[in-house]
Amino acid sequence: MKISVQTEDFDHDAECAALGQGQGQGQGQGQGQGRRDIGAVASFVGRVRETGDVTDDAAGISGMTLEHYPGMTEKALAEIVEEACGRWAVIDATIIHRVGELAPGENIVLVAVASAHRGDAFAACAFIMDYLKTRAPFWKKEKTSAGDHWVDARESDDRAAAKWHP
Repeated sequence: MKISVQTEDFDHDAECAALGQGQGQGQGQGQGQGRRDIGAVASFVGRVRETGDVTDDAAGISGMTLEHYPGMTEKALAEIVEEACGRWAVIDATIIHRVGELAPGENIVLVAVASAHRGDAFAACAFIMDYLKTRAPFWKKEKTSAGDHWVDARESDDRAAAKWHP
Protein backbone atom coordinates (compact mmCIF):
# COMPACT_ATOMS: atom_id res chain seq x y z
CA MET A 1 0.00 0.00 0.00
CA LYS A 2 1.27 3.44 -0.87
CA ILE A 3 0.13 6.59 0.88
CA SER A 4 1.76 9.89 0.04
CA VAL A 5 0.97 13.52 0.84
CA GLN A 6 3.20 15.60 -1.42
CA THR A 7 3.65 18.84 -3.33
CA GLU A 8 4.85 17.13 -6.52
CA ASP A 9 2.50 16.00 -9.27
CA PHE A 10 2.00 12.27 -9.92
CA ASP A 11 1.94 10.09 -13.00
CA HIS A 12 -1.39 8.22 -13.07
CA ASP A 13 -0.20 5.53 -15.49
CA ALA A 14 3.05 4.88 -13.63
CA GLU A 15 1.27 4.68 -10.26
CA CYS A 16 -1.35 2.25 -11.59
CA ALA A 17 1.35 0.13 -13.24
CA ALA A 18 3.22 -0.02 -9.91
CA LEU A 19 0.24 -1.55 -8.08
CA GLY A 20 1.15 -5.07 -7.00
CA GLN A 21 4.84 -4.67 -7.84
CA GLY A 22 7.44 -5.38 -5.22
CA GLN A 23 5.18 -7.49 -3.03
CA GLY A 24 7.66 -10.37 -2.88
CA GLN A 25 7.17 -13.79 -4.39
CA GLY A 26 3.56 -14.44 -3.45
CA GLN A 27 0.87 -16.55 -5.05
CA GLY A 28 0.49 -16.06 -8.78
CA GLN A 29 3.75 -14.20 -9.20
CA GLY A 30 6.51 -14.80 -11.64
CA GLN A 31 10.03 -13.63 -10.95
CA GLY A 32 10.30 -9.90 -11.65
CA GLN A 33 6.81 -9.67 -13.13
CA GLY A 34 4.77 -8.49 -10.17
CA ARG A 35 1.52 -10.02 -9.09
CA ARG A 36 -0.45 -12.04 -11.59
CA ASP A 37 -3.56 -12.34 -9.45
CA ILE A 38 -4.57 -8.73 -10.16
CA GLY A 39 -7.49 -8.76 -12.57
CA ALA A 40 -8.74 -5.21 -12.07
CA VAL A 41 -7.40 -1.75 -11.31
CA ALA A 42 -9.86 1.06 -10.58
CA SER A 43 -8.64 4.61 -10.20
CA PHE A 44 -9.91 8.11 -9.55
CA VAL A 45 -8.08 11.37 -10.24
CA GLY A 46 -9.38 14.63 -8.77
CA ARG A 47 -8.31 17.92 -10.37
CA VAL A 48 -8.64 21.61 -9.56
CA ARG A 49 -11.71 23.00 -11.31
CA GLU A 50 -11.84 26.49 -12.77
CA THR A 51 -15.32 26.94 -11.30
CA GLY A 52 -16.15 26.52 -7.65
CA ASP A 53 -19.04 26.83 -5.26
CA VAL A 54 -19.07 30.62 -5.14
CA THR A 55 -21.91 31.51 -7.50
CA ASP A 56 -21.33 35.28 -7.40
CA ASP A 57 -17.81 35.03 -8.81
CA ALA A 58 -18.05 35.02 -12.60
CA ALA A 59 -14.25 34.89 -12.99
CA GLY A 60 -13.98 31.45 -11.40
CA ILE A 61 -11.06 29.96 -9.52
CA SER A 62 -7.55 31.17 -10.30
CA GLY A 63 -5.86 28.83 -7.84
CA MET A 64 -6.22 26.67 -4.79
CA THR A 65 -4.15 26.14 -1.66
CA LEU A 66 -4.38 22.76 0.05
CA GLU A 67 -3.19 22.36 3.64
CA HIS A 68 -3.03 19.33 5.90
CA TYR A 69 -2.03 18.20 9.36
CA PRO A 70 1.27 16.29 8.82
CA GLY A 71 1.37 12.89 10.48
CA MET A 72 -2.33 12.93 11.30
CA THR A 73 -3.26 13.06 7.60
CA GLU A 74 -1.18 10.03 6.63
CA LYS A 75 -2.55 8.11 9.61
CA ALA A 76 -6.14 8.94 8.62
CA LEU A 77 -5.49 7.83 5.03
CA ALA A 78 -3.91 4.56 6.23
CA GLU A 79 -6.97 3.87 8.41
CA ILE A 80 -9.29 4.46 5.44
CA VAL A 81 -7.30 2.02 3.28
CA GLU A 82 -7.25 -0.50 6.12
CA GLU A 83 -11.04 -0.29 6.43
CA ALA A 84 -11.41 -0.77 2.66
CA CYS A 85 -9.16 -3.84 2.83
CA GLY A 86 -11.41 -5.25 5.54
CA ARG A 87 -14.53 -4.81 3.39
CA TRP A 88 -13.25 -5.88 -0.05
CA ALA A 89 -10.57 -8.16 -1.47
CA VAL A 90 -7.99 -5.43 -2.06
CA ILE A 91 -4.62 -6.64 -3.27
CA ASP A 92 -2.93 -3.23 -3.32
CA ALA A 93 -3.89 0.43 -3.11
CA THR A 94 -2.35 3.84 -3.65
CA ILE A 95 -3.45 7.21 -2.34
CA ILE A 96 -1.53 10.30 -3.39
CA HIS A 97 -2.84 13.67 -2.25
CA ARG A 98 -1.14 16.88 -3.18
CA VAL A 99 -0.80 19.93 -0.94
CA GLY A 100 0.41 23.46 -1.55
CA GLU A 101 -0.46 25.88 -4.34
CA LEU A 102 -2.31 24.39 -7.32
CA ALA A 103 -3.76 25.89 -10.51
CA PRO A 104 -6.92 24.93 -12.41
CA GLY A 105 -6.39 21.71 -14.34
CA GLU A 106 -3.72 20.37 -11.99
CA ASN A 107 -4.06 17.01 -10.25
CA ILE A 108 -5.05 17.02 -6.60
CA VAL A 109 -5.61 13.39 -5.66
CA LEU A 110 -5.15 9.85 -6.96
CA VAL A 111 -6.88 6.82 -5.51
CA ALA A 112 -6.03 3.53 -7.23
CA VAL A 113 -7.07 0.05 -6.11
CA ALA A 114 -5.99 -3.35 -7.42
CA SER A 115 -8.08 -6.46 -6.87
CA ALA A 116 -8.76 -9.80 -8.48
CA HIS A 117 -12.18 -8.63 -9.64
CA ARG A 118 -13.66 -5.32 -10.83
CA GLY A 119 -16.46 -5.19 -8.26
CA ASP A 120 -14.04 -5.11 -5.35
CA ALA A 121 -11.75 -2.63 -7.13
CA PHE A 122 -14.59 -0.23 -8.03
CA ALA A 123 -16.23 -0.39 -4.60
CA ALA A 124 -12.99 0.03 -2.64
CA CYS A 125 -11.90 2.94 -4.84
CA ALA A 126 -15.23 4.76 -4.38
CA PHE A 127 -15.25 4.04 -0.64
CA ILE A 128 -11.71 5.36 -0.17
CA MET A 129 -12.49 8.56 -2.08
CA ASP A 130 -15.78 9.13 -0.23
CA TYR A 131 -14.11 8.64 3.15
CA LEU A 132 -11.07 10.70 2.17
CA LYS A 133 -13.37 13.67 1.48
CA THR A 134 -14.97 13.45 4.92
CA ARG A 135 -12.38 11.92 7.28
CA ALA A 136 -8.95 13.12 6.17
CA PRO A 137 -7.68 16.41 7.63
CA PHE A 138 -7.23 18.53 4.49
CA TRP A 139 -8.26 22.16 4.09
CA LYS A 140 -8.82 23.92 0.77
CA LYS A 141 -8.70 27.65 0.10
CA GLU A 142 -9.93 28.83 -3.30
CA LYS A 143 -8.47 31.97 -4.88
CA THR A 144 -10.97 34.02 -6.89
CA SER A 145 -11.32 37.59 -8.12
CA ALA A 146 -13.84 38.06 -5.29
CA GLY A 147 -11.13 37.11 -2.78
CA ASP A 148 -9.80 34.00 -1.13
CA HIS A 149 -12.12 31.75 0.86
CA TRP A 150 -11.91 28.44 2.68
CA VAL A 151 -14.03 25.68 1.16
CA ASP A 152 -16.66 24.37 3.56
CA ALA A 153 -17.50 20.69 3.93
CA ARG A 154 -20.28 19.63 1.58
CA GLU A 155 -23.44 17.83 2.57
CA SER A 156 -23.15 15.81 -0.66
CA ASP A 157 -19.78 14.43 0.54
CA ASP A 158 -21.32 13.47 3.88
CA ARG A 159 -24.20 11.72 2.09
CA ALA A 160 -21.74 9.85 -0.17
CA ALA A 161 -19.76 8.61 2.85
CA ALA A 162 -22.94 7.72 4.77
CA LYS A 163 -23.99 5.19 2.13
CA TRP A 164 -21.09 2.96 3.25
CA HIS A 165 -22.34 2.68 6.85
CA PRO A 166 -23.77 -0.76 7.62
